[in-house]
Amino acid sequence: MEAGAARTPLEEPTDEAAATDTHAVVVRYESMVYGIALTHTRCRGDADDVFQDVFLTYHRRQPECASEEHRKAWLITTTLNCARRVAGSSWRTRVVPLNPHEAEAPPDQFQFATDEQNVLFRALRALPENSRTVLHLFYFEDLPVNRIAEVLGLETGAVKMRLSRARAQMRDRLQGGLFDE
Repeated sequence: MEAGAARTPLEEPTDEAAATDTHAVVVRYESMVYGIALTHTRCRGDADDVFQDVFLTYHRRQPECASEEHRKAWLITTTLNCARRVAGSSWRTRVVPLNPHEAEAPPDQFQFATDEQNVLFRALRALPENSRTVLHLFYFEDLPVNRIAEVLGLETGAVKMRLSRARAQMRDRLQGGLFDE
């Protein structure tokens, strides 16, 4: 097939071309996908699983994206859906630890480079999913409010309200700690 020629829906990309395309997408969006997965699953192991699922799905489907913004929106939506599926899995809701102290310990603790980063991440992951999502997309992915609304299928006003409430929740969680001057 000539370069630039459109693929018909029945034609599969060659394994080499698909692998090259997928590799470029993984390199470009790995931190975004992993960051969203980590803030929504709250566990490094689950975030790893979501990360793999997202890019495996991308590789298998090879979605036609009109622009990089469209590809980014597809990856964000797929990551959120995979993270929700992992967090709401029947295994997670039915498993009872043999040791009662395991239930109290947070899953898969890890440390960031600074105390400020650790405090921010703990405060962020303690927020409800709606709040985490808009904060992450706005501050970490630099998406404007209207783009977040498109990606999440919400009205712009709803995103602004969630963002405002999420900021207030973060402010409340961070008071009396490292961020008080």
